[in-house]
Amino acid sequence: MGLFLWWASYFTTIVAWELRKIFAWLAAPLLAALLAVLVWLVLRLIRGKGRGRFAGRLPVAALGWMGGLLGLGLAVGWLVYGAYLQDRAYMGNVRIVSEPVPELSARAPYLVGKAQAAPHLGDVTGEISDITYLPDSDRFATLVERRGWLAGYEVGLVQDIPLGGSSRSQQRCSFDLDTADARIGGWFNHNLGRKISAHKRWVRFEASDAYVTCSGDTPIVVVPLKRQTGILVVTERPAGVALYDGRTGKLTITTDTAAVPGPSYPLSLAGRQREGTAAIGSFSDWWFERSGWDASEDGANAGNESEFTLQYHDGSGRGAYVTPLTPQGEASSVVAVSTVPTRQEGGALAPITVHRLDPTWSSPKSLVALIKAEYRDVCCYNDDQVFEVVPTGGSTWTATVGSDQNLRYRVEGRGLPDGREASCLKTADGVLIRCAYAAPGSPEEKELKRREEEKQKAAGTPKPGEAGDLTAYTPEQLAELQRRVSEEVVRRLKGS
Repeated sequence: MGLFLWWASYFTTIVAWELRKIFAWLAAPLLAALLAVLVWLVLRLIRGKGRGRFAGRLPVAALGWMGGLLGLGLAVGWLVYGAYLQDRAYMGNVRIVSEPVPELSARAPYLVGKAQAAPHLGDVTGEISDITYLPDSDRFATLVERRGWLAGYEVGLVQDIPLGGSSRSQQRCSFDLDTADARIGGWFNHNLGRKISAHKRWVRFEASDAYVTCSGDTPIVVVPLKRQTGILVVTERPAGVALYDGRTGKLTITTDTAAVPGPSYPLSLAGRQREGTAAIGSFSDWWFERSGWDASEDGANAGNESEFTLQYHDGSGRGAYVTPLTPQGEASSVVAVSTVPTRQEGGALAPITVHRLDPTWSSPKSLVALIKAEYRDVCCYNDDQVFEVVPTGGSTWTATVGSDQNLRYRVEGRGLPDGREASCLKTADGVLIRCAYAAPGSPEEKELKRREEEKQKAAGTPKPGEAGDLTAYTPEQLAELQRRVSEEVVRRLKGS
């Protein structure tokens, strides 16, 4: 039996993970129960040595009931306090700063990338498994499963979906259906998780963290891995990545993620770290939900409400998981933005930074309503709609307007300066059209002032044959003008 369990690495890994989590929750109650049994045995021994038949029975019963109640209280208390300690462990390296969010590049919305994948698959008969944005190359990757119980993946699709312009390049790389026949969640030996456990035991992953890239014509499935740490407080840590070659079926597990062409840090782990910020205060604050932040989940960003994968605007190719945050409770305004890097070397948690916004901005749902009211001539009719409202640096946000096949506009805002939401309408590639309200001192306000000055200057310059405004002329200028007019009249009379 022991040899069988050791051979069944996938099964034993799952069982070990679940038992370790259960033990962490029940360790303190089990110790309390063990202590109560020990006290009961000692008291029974003492009672047995008593002289009378009922000697010591009443104290023993009272102590037994007291021990049972204390054990039950300890069990319930540990279940609650253990959850608080777990959140504290996940937010151990959190930084809360008042610095603005580093400038991020706007990208096509996640729903647009998902909608544009299917038309570009051609004659592929499989089903789309997941869509992932790759910040390193500014592209969307689509992993397609082959139909059938004993089948793996069929193709990988990497496509360029720019906000502006007409470039929509795609790259399709096909799997070898006979050699590389494993997938996540597959049956028997066609299960990629089983192959990963055979190579490295005690590591697991989330299916939603996996994605595909194309190395030439070869598809590579990238699976970010996680491991468990701790005894009484069990948490997860990154454990490198598994790379599955779609041509040869070869599986490679490595902790050197520098060459991985995409996010190597598990997105699910970044989300768990962000949830841990609820324990930033005391236990009572955590219990009554008076501290920390929540992801903004008001329905405006349906399909992708947190951990937006975005690329930094500095051209380095670095990316971050970015989430707009609202206070705990009924407040819906976005007051902070959390960032977690998409890459992390080593086995430690990636740093999470919470940027407090000044000024703050309205909830995404309110911003969608604002866009529909302020720019009703461009939104929303036919199939057009407002897509993701995402942070793009500083206290700014960006929403895209159009259909899932044609992005036509973007709306950029700068929070609530002077108590009014500042927003400007731009073309999809970022050319300013107009502003409902330009934030004081913003580049949009300066651009609008420059345009107005040029317009006034053009309007104030008289064209040939048009009379100019003489009210601003001094007497000397008028006299000079009269002299020149007289000379011109004399010249023309002589000529005629």
